[in-house]
Amino acid sequence: MTENKEIEQESEVSSDKYETPTEINDTVKVESLSAAEVLQAEIDQLRNEMAALQLKAEENHELALRAKAESENTRRRVEKDIANAHKFALEKFSADLLPVLDSMELGLAATQEENANIERIREGSELTFKMLSSAVEKHGIKVVNPQGEKFNPDFHQAMSLQENTELEPNTVMAVLQKGYTLQGRLVRPAMVIVSKGEENKPEAGQIDEIV
Repeated sequence: MTENKEIEQESEVSSDKYETPTEINDTVKVESLSAAEVLQAEIDQLRNEMAALQLKAEENHELALRAKAESENTRRRVEKDIANAHKFALEKFSADLLPVLDSMELGLAATQEENANIERIREGSELTFKMLSSAVEKHGIKVVNPQGEKFNPDFHQAMSLQENTELEPNTVMAVLQKGYTLQGRLVRPAMVIVSKGEENKPEAGQIDEIV
């Protein structure tokens, strides 16, 4: 009898040490439920991040479309401005030339009058010339008149060379036709006569040797 009681007591003690299968299943379910919740939370977070990225991509796409449209509009405006600039480039210059044409017309009419006053016609011609010079200078056209200056092949065209002991060699002695520049760029060179030094002439009675 004593041995049976000891065995029963030992079985009771061992049963207290180990959990029942029902308790183990409940624990597994709790742990599995926690892992599922964590996984679901991560999935929800990824979905939210993807939705935010999609929204950002759509915004960037919209901005890109607007930038492209604005760039296209700017290009068209620039092309239109350039076309108008080429088309009406001489508009202001033409307006400044009209008074010159009027003055020339009056001068020509004066020459047709009986007993035309030559002095008045000359004064009118001088006035017309001044008006024309002022108009072209206003638009960047300048005269190249290098009388007495050093010859410059960039702006002068030598028509001939002449000996001159009073001027240094390569000096513009005379201007046959004035030149012109437009905003510093040569339009027409000045046609000039350039000085050169006196050539060595053989003395009287000296004969050059022929080799």
